[in-house]
Amino acid sequence: MLTFEKIKSYFDRELWTTEMVANAVVKGKITADEYKQITGLDYVAA
Repeated sequence: MLTFEKIKSYFDRELWTTEMVANAVVKGKITADEYKQITGLDYVAA
């Protein structure tokens, strides 16, 4: 199961792109606020 901590770890190790993290927001795995904590960018819905 994906959690904030796992997604952040994947992003920090460059295993995930910002697009992949954004997809986790779409799927309800993390919030838009958590997206910003992970990427440093504001989440913008497509």
